[in-house]
Amino acid sequence: MAISEYVGYLESRKNIAGSACGLVGLALTFTGVAGPYWPVVVAGLYGAGALIAPPERPSLPDFPDPSAQLEALRDDFEKLGGYLTDVDLPPAASGRLTELTELLAALLDPGWVSEVLAQDPEGVHTLSRSIRHDIPEAVDTFVRTRWWTRMTPGTEPPERHLERQLTLLHEEADRLAAALRETEARRQETHTRYLEERSG
Repeated sequence: MAISEYVGYLESRKNIAGSACGLVGLALTFTGVAGPYWPVVVAGLYGAGALIAPPERPSLPDFPDPSAQLEALRDDFEKLGGYLTDVDLPPAASGRLTELTELLAALLDPGWVSEVLAQDPEGVHTLSRSIRHDIPEAVDTFVRTRWWTRMTPGTEPPERHLERQLTLLHEEADRLAAALRETEARRQETHTRYLEERSG
């Protein structure tokens, strides 16, 4: 057994419970109850205590806190912006993309909005999915499909799908903003009720 494992066992619940029961065995020895078999009694009580002790609970993973997640998401949003500036989009799709990125930028802007967002893991996941997957996938798929469309004219214009995708993503971000706004409204109402109840 390595030294670290030995030290770990000394600090374990099993050793602590076993030692406590072993002390009971020593007390029985000093009062004369254990008699000449006191080593067996002490060892037996130690073993019983170690067996009934609750198992060790592994430490929780050290995940980044929500503010750190948002900071990483801001970095990725900046990378996404650099990618999007290099893509040539039709005017209608470009306008919808601008509206979407402006809304996402407002949600990620450091301040009280992002503080509220940090308390909503599902909201952070929604933004992460949009920034890291949905928007790049929508734009990249458009670029690749547009190339094939030029080879086979007469097919459905790929910008229609891109515009629809960006509209759906904007609606999703709008719902997130509305949910955050509702959270703040409920907080305000709760504080009003608290003050009213306190005033009698």
